[in-house]
Amino acid sequence: MTRMSDNDALTGDPMEMAALAARTIADRSGIARHQIALVLGSGWGGAAAELGETVSVLPAAEVPGFSAPAVVGHGGTISSIAVGDRHALVLGARTHFYEDRGVRAVAHAVRTAAACGATVVVLTNGCGGLRPEWTPGTPVLISDHINLTGASPLEGATFVDLTDLYSARLRALAREVDPTLDEGVYVQFRGPHYETPAEVQMARRMGGDLVGMSTALEAIAARHAGLEILGMSLVTNPAAGISPNPLSHGEVLQAGRDAEGRLSTLLATITRRILESWEP
Repeated sequence: MTRMSDNDALTGDPMEMAALAARTIADRSGIARHQIALVLGSGWGGAAAELGETVSVLPAAEVPGFSAPAVVGHGGTISSIAVGDRHALVLGARTHFYEDRGVRAVAHAVRTAAACGATVVVLTNGCGGLRPEWTPGTPVLISDHINLTGASPLEGATFVDLTDLYSARLRALAREVDPTLDEGVYVQFRGPHYETPAEVQMARRMGGDLVGMSTALEAIAARHAGLEILGMSLVTNPAAGISPNPLSHGEVLQAGRDAEGRLSTLLATITRRILESWEP
């Protein structure tokens, strides 16, 4: 069968495109349903190996609507992991808004997760921290977000309540695993440039605690698709102006590498705890 190009796959109805991607994943992996999905950002990539038995690994570019990663340090695969008698879909192929592939491409992964049968999605990222006590390597639960991209993944007269977007139930389960986990408000900027010190101070005055270039648009699309959402950030660096040192992507990657072993264990344990609480 001839596969649609990435551009063609995102010009039709986005839910139909997600269903097509889900059928491809089911056919190629042999897994009819995945109960949970994880989108792995910087520093979180090792969690898949600790979750359970890897059943299938697909290059993202072979699944309709997905493409190879455009950012150094991000994975490019979609994996099915057996966790006991349940299955996790690990999406290592994130499309960022700044890649200019359109907001449908940004939302495609979480819509595909819902079409694969998942009821929970875990969204992770590496980000800048606005609180001095959050040193590089600190994991933080996302309690809410501020979307400064100027975009939405929803189209037309589509009204979705975001009051409790980031699940209090899932955050409580995460704190059962690690009671020391703090939480904060994530602010998504468009990128790809880092924020200026003035923009960071603006985000702080608006109530933000974390700044980055992903997650918020995905969370909105995930809620619309009916998913319960757990958001987790890895503070990879103090945001601009919080530290006197200039920011660099290399610093972000290094902080992720330094924290990956501990974060992988934490995320895998939290995911298993969520699956233990899962009800069909």
